[in-house]
Amino acid sequence: MRKRLQASERTRKRIENLISGVNGKTERSDLVKLAAQLIIEEALEGEVEGELGREYYARGGSAGQRNGYRGGKLDTAEGRIEYAVPQVRGIAGWRSAVREALSGRSEELERLAIEMYARGLSVRDIEAAFVDEGGRCVLSKSAVSTVTERLWADYQAFASRDLSEHDVVYLFVDGIAERLHLGQPREAVLAAWGITSQGNKVLLGLLPGTKEDTVSCKEFLRDLKSRGLIDPLLVVTDGAPGLIRAVEEVFPRSLRQRCLAHRIRNLEGKVPAELWREVKAQAHAAYRASSPALARLTRDEFVKRFEAELPSATRCFLDDFEACIAHLRLPISHRRAIRTTNMLERLFGEERRRTKVIPHAFGERAVLKLMFAAMLRASKTWQRVVINEFELRQIEDLRTELDEEFKQRSTSTETSASRRRIYSKDRT
Repeated sequence: MRKRLQASERTRKRIENLISGVNGKTERSDLVKLAAQLIIEEALEGEVEGELGREYYARGGSAGQRNGYRGGKLDTAEGRIEYAVPQVRGIAGWRSAVREALSGRSEELERLAIEMYARGLSVRDIEAAFVDEGGRCVLSKSAVSTVTERLWADYQAFASRDLSEHDVVYLFVDGIAERLHLGQPREAVLAAWGITSQGNKVLLGLLPGTKEDTVSCKEFLRDLKSRGLIDPLLVVTDGAPGLIRAVEEVFPRSLRQRCLAHRIRNLEGKVPAELWREVKAQAHAAYRASSPALARLTRDEFVKRFEAELPSATRCFLDDFEACIAHLRLPISHRRAIRTTNMLERLFGEERRRTKVIPHAFGERAVLKLMFAAMLRASKTWQRVVINEFELRQIEDLRTELDEEFKQRSTSTETSASRRRIYSKDRT
């Protein structure tokens, strides 16, 4: 006989499938609604367990009995949330205080849903979400504890989920500076997403409240790697020195691509308006050349044309040039999708504009909510990158080349170190 599942367990399974990509991109944008649904269902089931004095599968306790589920709904900014309401019979006049307390709590539930996957939830968080008009928590202490433990376990599963199932070819890492605490300087929130060998775009990590220095970035990347993320073929970042250094140390076998959108903006700031059209065309000719060799020839032409007239712009153009053209070693049809980190930055920029006109939006939780919502909206527009068999062979051939290059660099480094030791001994 098939074991009946609680509604919350079915919802949890849907979230697991969504996170793992089982259901494709269609449902990925429903994560906030599913998480809020799970919180509601866990709270309702915890309330019933407290009332009946026994868990879902247990017998005995009071005279009351479970009597299946009926539907409930709650309208939120993310859309309508439909949830399962457990029914009880045998207890005269019993009504769910939790359900009555849900009225007007949609914003709080959305925040909890986001906190659930960005930070995890505390007992205080749950208690604050389920209070009546008099400010009294309608969940018993035992029910709050039960719900919190289950949701904390879900959060831990999300934050520690195995990433080895995703064969990530292209990894994008970006740090967005946000004011998480009133009166404090902006802090970086690190986000990572990738494109797999199947062409799917996958959100891999979000780490709020950190700095964009080498130590913090290394911890973020090592966490992804410890959870099974293989070394990607290409890592795309902006020009943050700490992030660049972390990528080179954690993924030494990977190519590093400098975000060209950032580079073009940097370059524009160093060029007079009347010359920008010509400079931009020359820069794009190098960055979008058909091969790295042709890009280097175009680079030399740029230097010859602008070095004397625009020395500052020329230095900017030459800085980290090889990382700016790394994408030219990849299949031609992929290059447009992998040369910038703009996929989420545009959305984060929109959220930042909102915080300028909504004073109460400042604060860690509110900003995280906006950022997480931006990432979910981005997921709605993520289109699969088509990767055919020929391109997969190109990718594998390049992986082999990069492995050989890494071995040669390692051998050269060891030889140099050995020579330095011999020289040092000779001098002594």
